[in-house]
Amino acid sequence: MIYCDQFAYKPQVKTLQDFPDFTESQIFNDVLVAFIQMEKADEDDPKYYETKLVKSLKWAAKKNDTNHIILHSFAHLSMSKATPEITKTLFDSVEERLKNTDYEVWQTPFGYFLDIDVKAPGRSSARIFKSFEK
Repeated sequence: MIYCDQFAYKPQVKTLQDFPDFTESQIFNDVLVAFIQMEKADEDDPKYYETKLVKSLKWAAKKNDTNHIILHSFAHLSMSKATPEITKTLFDSVEERLKNTDYEVWQTPFGYFLDIDVKAPGRSSARIFKSFEK
């Protein structure tokens, strides 16, 4: 997770044809960006990982004094990927749960490589790594 004073993206290459098309760029301010990878083994209990992710996002957002959160799929760096459908379902569930507790939440276009621009402050709470093991 990276807290950003400003985060921007522009869709470049669509990698998953079964997901919606996106062409618009977006810019966000004062936002926690979660770079999320769901692994193949995580498919056995997605609710467990959903709960862990929601709790971690709330904690990190509070540490950075924001209620703005972006969910970004970072699975292209993984050797062990969950299916896109299960991962997208996780993102949608996490977004809904966070919105129900007064967070503003967005998702970057799913199934795209994006040009990204990150402006992040140089403090330890702005960069947080979390891995969930069962």
